[in-house]
Amino acid sequence: MSGQTVPADFSGHMLDLDEDEDLEVFSKNTSLADGDPMPNSPSSMVNQYRLEEDEEQQDANTKDLFITVDNPESHVTAIETFIMYRVVTKTTRSEFDSSEYEVRRRYQDFLWLRSRLEENYPTLIVHPLPEKFVMKGMVERFNDDFIETRKRALHRFLNKISEHPILSYSQHFKVFLTAQDLASHRKQGPGFLSRMGETVRAVANSVRGLRNRPEEFSLMQEYVDDFSNKISSVDKVTQRIIKEQREYLDELKQYSPTYTQWAGLEEELEEPLKGVASCVERCSKETEEQIHHLSEVLVPALHEYVLCAETLKAVMRRRDNIQAEFEAKNEALASKKVDQEALQEEVDGLADRVEQANNVLKGDWSRWQNSMRTDLKSAFISTAEKNVEYYEKCLAVWESFLLSQRVEASEQRDGEDAS
Repeated sequence: MSGQTVPADFSGHMLDLDEDEDLEVFSKNTSLADGDPMPNSPSSMVNQYRLEEDEEQQDANTKDLFITVDNPESHVTAIETFIMYRVVTKTTRSEFDSSEYEVRRRYQDFLWLRSRLEENYPTLIVHPLPEKFVMKGMVERFNDDFIETRKRALHRFLNKISEHPILSYSQHFKVFLTAQDLASHRKQGPGFLSRMGETVRAVANSVRGLRNRPEEFSLMQEYVDDFSNKISSVDKVTQRIIKEQREYLDELKQYSPTYTQWAGLEEELEEPLKGVASCVERCSKETEEQIHHLSEVLVPALHEYVLCAETLKAVMRRRDNIQAEFEAKNEALASKKVDQEALQEEVDGLADRVEQANNVLKGDWSRWQNSMRTDLKSAFISTAEKNVEYYEKCLAVWESFLLSQRVEASEQRDGEDAS
């Protein structure tokens, strides 16, 4: 049966969903020293940072590869339902035959690309994809918000690769962006037995362990472990805060009508009660907007780097495995119980591989740290800006209520004096 294309906003009411296609995405920091002058207002502080961000983005003009992921479409066949996204690429690179490409890709295609990049560049840090969603029975898995979040995550994944000085020149990446039919290319990947053999060898190496890991990589491993713990903790607490804010919002929505009903029973208090009800309702709307911002900006940034931490751990393991294999062969050569000439050639090759893996990782490590700090700094600045805006608006709501009550009280006193 041929696939039928339907709009992507049907809220997941299809049966027989393809579990492998489902994924879940959750897809400037400063302190004033003592004596530093305070800015005129919190908003002016935010504007100062915005100007700095604009300056940091000026180098974007040097880009020569622009990728957009958009226009999701739900495809329904006899056995599965899945989403396909349009991937549009514009480039000035000479190795491309055209300056613009448009292809359709599903999540499995993104997985193929990432696995090929990791296979060919084991000690480069390939940006993570959002997780596959494995829970069954969720009827809202293909609703509009889910699809939009997924689309943004896939867009970010491709653009992170496009900005990478090595990964962006990968032949697999070029094929992903340009080939209308990706199926024939996907079949060219390593077979199951080959992958299984690599896994068994990696496990054996990790069990054997390293005799002499360079100190800089031990320090790097410690950093990765600490970063993973901290970012995971912040991610969990942020999500818990958002959950509590949603509960608070539900209470606020019940709070306002209560004041309105009360106003109908108290003639002398009718106006102030209605005023409080109005204030609570307006603050409810601002709270709802703030929750949405945290969910759409801060949480995705934090969770993205929770996944990055797992990627870093995998890269460190692969580096260690390469070194462990070299050490094992070198020991075998020293024992003189094998063909010396053949093994010496293999050991020399592994020594070169270890050196290359180390150099590649060191270079990519610095690049990743700079990118991570820029991304998180931007998310923190945006969150701070939204918090300032939220509290300023709520403050203005209640200040206007107080002012109205003072005016009313003053008018009442003037009336009593006149009588």
